[in-house]
Amino acid sequence: MKIGILGVGHIGKTLSRKLGAAGHDVKVANSRGPETIDPTVLATGARAVPAAEAVQGVDVVILSIPLNRIPDIAPLLTNVPTETVVIDTSNYYPARDSEIAAIEAGRVESLWAAEQLGRSIVKAWNAIGSDSFALKGTPAGTPGRIAIPVAADDDSERAVGMALVEDTGFDGFDAGPLAQSWRQQPGAPAYCTDLTRDEMPAALASAEAARLPKRRDLAVAAIVERLGDGTTNPGSEYGVRLSRALYM
Repeated sequence: MKIGILGVGHIGKTLSRKLGAAGHDVKVANSRGPETIDPTVLATGARAVPAAEAVQGVDVVILSIPLNRIPDIAPLLTNVPTETVVIDTSNYYPARDSEIAAIEAGRVESLWAAEQLGRSIVKAWNAIGSDSFALKGTPAGTPGRIAIPVAADDDSERAVGMALVEDTGFDGFDAGPLAQSWRQQPGAPAYCTDLTRDEMPAALASAEAARLPKRRDLAVAAIVERLGDGTTNPGSEYGVRLSRALYM
């Protein structure tokens, strides 16, 4: 597939390397220009391009940017064909990204993002820690392979998201429509707990929407206390242990 990735942060850079290694034609962009993209992001064949070029002539656009920046990049997608699948990997962390009133009032993050973009989206790769994503991918059929939930309203778009998750070394798990994607948001039992395909259904089903924000903020406070700031992502061992203790 031809894939354009906007954002080369913790998740975006791994997407670039993994999808390039899987044989996809990958273009990547950030907000500062292609010359600022670290060469390691391009190690498996991805090309650094301006943001406007990254979304042109592709089958899939992946947004790996802070959630509060989605309204800013919406104009880039205005002329992107409706058949192009748009995948969002972001999560809402108000202490980091500023508060969004609609989400604070209970709007599902993915539904808010789709409204800002004015088009259907797929939610994927948001429910795995960046260290686990970079280090724990395994071939299909490997015992204990980690699953990543994928939500979308369009069945065919969800299938594309699941197939690409498989290409990055994880089991793509059908998490249903976007209205249910709150079950894979920060604070939920399926979020950053490195579960298998068999473990995922119970985790998604046991999520309690009202408890998610408090659990999310407790995790942030613990990470800040341990690492000293809210921008450094924890290693997979500590991150998974913390997430399981607080979310499950």
